[in-house]
Amino acid sequence: MTKDVLLTISGLHYDEFSGREDDNEPIEVITPAAYYLKNNKHYIIYEEVVEGMPGSIKNKIRISGEDQLEILKSGLSGTHMVFEKDKIHMTPYETPYGELLLGIYTKDLKVEESDDRINIRINYELDINGDKVADSEIKMCVKAK
Repeated sequence: MTKDVLLTISGLHYDEFSGREDDNEPIEVITPAAYYLKNNKHYIIYEEVVEGMPGSIKNKIRISGEDQLEILKSGLSGTHMVFEKDKIHMTPYETPYGELLLGIYTKDLKVEESDDRINIRINYELDINGDKVADSEIKMCVKAK
């Protein structure tokens, strides 16, 4: 895999509480990123611009084999989210508006690697400050430019 990659992230939250069909629309972002492999762990680094706010969010995705993925955010928002199948991880999530406590229960995590691509799918349950808010899915595709 090359250092310069294209990262596609699509996310979907199944909000069972709102009852509105349009709340379940997928969100997709395509952004350039940097990739490297160190100590058998994949790293993807990219920057996220937040509309209407000065500054950005720096993101680092760390993939440790097929059983753990971490997302580290710093800048306008900060957190260290850990996705590990059949485990719950609690983490503070700092936002410009205050701090939230996220609970992430990973139901399924799939990582598929080839020479020029990494495909990732994560199904998880998200709670905020102890209240379940959604069943969620993230799909990521990292491919050489």
